[in-house]
This record gives sequence, structure tokens and C-alpha cells, in this order.
Amino acid sequence: MIDLRIAHADLDARIDQGTLQGMPDDFLVRRLKKRRLALRDEIDRLERALQPQEPA
Repeated sequence: MIDLRIAHADLDARIDQGTLQGMPDDFLVRRLKKRRLALRDEIDRLERALQPQEPA
């Protein structure tokens, strides 16, 4: 899961850097944002799977 968090942070940085520099490729920005969202969803899914459902 740490690898996913690192990849998410890397994408965050690339998106922030690109938008600050006025990245001309909107398609690339959209792809990066979709990938970042997919990673966030995967991290959330894994965290829910690791948490106990109900206290005993």
C-alpha cells in the first residue's frame, strides 16, 4: 500500500507542477488526474479491506 501512496503523491506533484507551468496538454492532465483517482480508490479499497467490519 505504501507503493500506491508514493505513486499517488508523485502524480499529485506532476499535476501540480504541470498546472503551475501552464501544461499545454489538457489530455495528459486529464489522464494523470484519472490515474490519481484510480490510485486513491485502490488505496481506499485496501484500507477498508484491512479494517475489521464490526467490533466483536
